[in-house]
Amino acid sequence: MDITAMIALVIALALFFDFTNGFHDTANAMATPIATGAIAPRTAVALAAALNLVGAFLSTEVAKTISGGIIREGAAGVHITPEIIFAGLIGAVVWNMFTWLRGLPSSSSHALFGGLIGAAVVGIGLFSVNFVTVLSKVIIPALAAPLIAGLSAWICTRLAYAVTARRDSETGKKLHQGRAGFRVGQIFTSSLVALSHGTNDAQKTMGIITLVLVAGGLQTPGSGPQWWVIVACAAAIGLGTYAGGWRIIRTVGTGLTEVRPAQGFASEASTAAAILASSHLGFALSTTQVTSGSVIGSGLGRSGTSIRWGTAARIVVGWILTLPAAAVVGGAATLVVGLGPFGVVAVAVIGIAAIAWMFVLNRRERVSHHNVVEVEEAGDAVSFPARRTGTRNGGNR
Repeated sequence: MDITAMIALVIALALFFDFTNGFHDTANAMATPIATGAIAPRTAVALAAALNLVGAFLSTEVAKTISGGIIREGAAGVHITPEIIFAGLIGAVVWNMFTWLRGLPSSSSHALFGGLIGAAVVGIGLFSVNFVTVLSKVIIPALAAPLIAGLSAWICTRLAYAVTARRDSETGKKLHQGRAGFRVGQIFTSSLVALSHGTNDAQKTMGIITLVLVAGGLQTPGSGPQWWVIVACAAAIGLGTYAGGWRIIRTVGTGLTEVRPAQGFASEASTAAAILASSHLGFALSTTQVTSGSVIGSGLGRSGTSIRWGTAARIVVGWILTLPAAAVVGGAATLVVGLGPFGVVAVAVIGIAAIAWMFVLNRRERVSHHNVVEVEEAGDAVSFPARRTGTRNGGNR
């Protein structure tokens, strides 16, 4: 296949992956404010889309990690081909779609890394992968970030409830205290999570497109993403976020624990801090793992809250399987792509068929903004004029 056509095909697939990354990870920012009623569902995804778009322009450190760190590039290392990158992207996209269908908040980042690593190992060899970078920039952050974010959310939740606690002056008994202010605060913390998500996840697709441009001889090895790549990836992840990954929003927002405004505020603040720090350091962090860790930590921090450990276990299994599963699909696609132009077409057709089939399955039991939230009073978004006097007891604990 002509090199220019192959590069164009890879760029198109990379942007589609960016789109799936957007709707797959909408839950990271907006699941908890939707669950607590801080923001109405459609408003939440629109806000997340806009802020993901802005965040994509704020940093390129993660893009450099992807384009020149994990897979050795150029004459100084291993010359990875556009065909191999195409096969790796197929692995990432198929796994992303499968976990979306199952409502699992798996890591789009690890799906991408797994697909690329599997394709590179099968197509070139083990020496094509920089395992030192994989360990330091991917594996260690994947293990540490959810724990750190969860601990931070637990501490913040405990502090939030301690600071706002009130006692009867005569009996000394703890009174029920409305915490409506945290619902307002969630608007800002969830917005910060959406902004930070753009600074991290949009960069990964920028790195992939930069990598294929280097592989095709259209860009110098070691250089950052071009301006049009940044614009295209920002637009793709923004559109994907607006599409809304309602299945995953339901899992994160109501499937792990019953979320109250103070918890949501603490969870979102912890998530945003972890993602922004990782973006600054160039860590290709899984924002999904950070969010899930924060939600669990905030649930443990509120007295009387139970964690649905069965759902948490399913999520962890998804985390463990993501990188190797995407690697297997990426490696298998590489074997077929190696047959030449016919192989490329065959992989493309099979990939499109698999994606279309999963969309059809989704239509049979559709989850949308109408039925995404099934918790008491969660559908009443914050209305600033209406909240000047009084609070609602049940929804602000």
